[in-house]
Amino acid sequence: MYRVLYRKWRPQMFEDVTGQPQVTKTLKQELVAERIAHAYLFTGSRGTGKTTCAKILAKAINCLNPVDGEPCGTCEICRGIDEGSVTDVVEIDAASNNGVDHIRMLREEAGFTPAMAKYRVYIIDEVHMLSVGAFNALLKTLEEPPAHVVFILATTEVHKMPATILSRCQRFEFKRISPADSAQRLCYIAQKEGADLDQEAALLIARLADGALRDALSILDQCIGVSNHVTAEIVCSTVGIVGREHLYQLVDVIALQDSAKALELIDQLYNGSKDMARLCEELSAYFRNMMLIKTMKDARAFIPVSEEEFQSLTKQAHSLSLTAILHGLDTIQNALEKIYRGANARITFEMTMLQLCTPQLDTNAEALLRRIDALERKAMAAPTIVSSAPAENSEVAVHKETAPLETESSDAHVVIPEVSPSEVIPDTMKIDDASSSSVTNSEVFQKKTQTTAAKRITIPQEPVHQLSEETVVAQPQIGGPAHELEEWPEILQILGGYSKAIATAFTGTNAFVSGDYVLIDAPSDSMAFELLRKSSQREQMREAIRQATGKVYKLGPYRRKEENHTVNSDPLTQLAKQAEQAGIDVQIKEN
Repeated sequence: MYRVLYRKWRPQMFEDVTGQPQVTKTLKQELVAERIAHAYLFTGSRGTGKTTCAKILAKAINCLNPVDGEPCGTCEICRGIDEGSVTDVVEIDAASNNGVDHIRMLREEAGFTPAMAKYRVYIIDEVHMLSVGAFNALLKTLEEPPAHVVFILATTEVHKMPATILSRCQRFEFKRISPADSAQRLCYIAQKEGADLDQEAALLIARLADGALRDALSILDQCIGVSNHVTAEIVCSTVGIVGREHLYQLVDVIALQDSAKALELIDQLYNGSKDMARLCEELSAYFRNMMLIKTMKDARAFIPVSEEEFQSLTKQAHSLSLTAILHGLDTIQNALEKIYRGANARITFEMTMLQLCTPQLDTNAEALLRRIDALERKAMAAPTIVSSAPAENSEVAVHKETAPLETESSDAHVVIPEVSPSEVIPDTMKIDDASSSSVTNSEVFQKKTQTTAAKRITIPQEPVHQLSEETVVAQPQIGGPAHELEEWPEILQILGGYSKAIATAFTGTNAFVSGDYVLIDAPSDSMAFELLRKSSQREQMREAIRQATGKVYKLGPYRRKEENHTVNSDPLTQLAKQAEQAGIDVQIKEN
């Protein structure tokens, strides 16, 4: 009769146990020192090796020829335990033997000395299923058992265990097995079975098993039954999950808010016999991965996917705001709850995709936050033009178009974003240049105008009081409209991982995006810009911006109006003064 893989390849020694070194090393050291406890408690999720380690421990303490805490596997006792012929090792399923009478029988048997082995071992699986009376009956025996008795309790729900039982056992926590460890074990077993398992397929199986190696081996068993060459496509078709490319498409239509395309994709997947509940789970995990990429400094170690898939995840994560990602996670989780309660899986998933593609259909708080976030992004991205009609006789005649203002260095140029009247066009300090000198708008203006022919500018002279507070001077648009960099707090958080000094220096500041520049709004005499003059610090700032936004920007300062600026200052007069300083003949007409 065929033996399934998880039974055939059950570890027979501690060193074969995958992903639980914190348990196996401690048990081996205790066995070498002959410090055998009277009661052990193994806790953890399913398929992580609790029962396997219990059987290995039962063999190790009774083995006739132990080696460094490991059972030899060849002596009479070891073979008998493996075959189930040694009556001194008893396995009890607490789910079906949970009454007081069963525990009383166990207590009576415990008084007898072992027939073959040195210790009588009781392995009680799913011990949390025992009734209150059964726990009380076990309590006294568990506290002071006969010298030849060892109890090994295993449970997946330790929170249901009475504190009186927990305090009488040595407790060992079994962790979920990492996808990398599971994939390595799967590849080893597949090789021994004469099958060819792709690394990508092994990682996919490990992710589907959710830390349970037994579940992973069951999936591998199914896939080998389909083909000896197991690929990711075979795993998807065998288990009935959606391939990753379909998840990419679903997230794309959510980003584009294309409801019709979303319903078409769902129809294709449904007709392809894809399970809607599993699809919902996969999409939830996909959104979780995007959340990790969006919020962590380096999420690569926490997302067990291929490098190509990770790059695609990163690209899509940067195409969505964190608010949209969290809204997606919350909506999908609500859909899963409805499906688990018996709702129609296809209809529920279609409604979920419509809510994600059309946030205005969703009235919960998360959807409203997502809509507000989208409106803020549009408002910041749109150019703000603040101007008013000049006085009736005001006229500015420029005979030749002024060239864009930029420095001679290719690493820094004057970026002039459109801003509100309360802000002034920023001077751009050459942060991205090796030198620490600064270039003001006036100096650049003079350099550019001195190389061209003299221009005659006619400016009418008007009383100052005729200029309103909202009147501004038109400026050439070099870097494009500026908008606030909403990822700035996230950037400072990432920067804190590199250098707390820089993050502290920029605390309380703000930043704006203009073209390919990030303009930092901080006092010119602050420590922030002094730190950024160092190339190493600049690289750290650029890297933090790249991680948060997915783009590479140059750096520059953003400066506000001087405090002594008054509403009575005439911008036309200031323009005339700058022109005179540049050698341009300026004539002022009096009205």
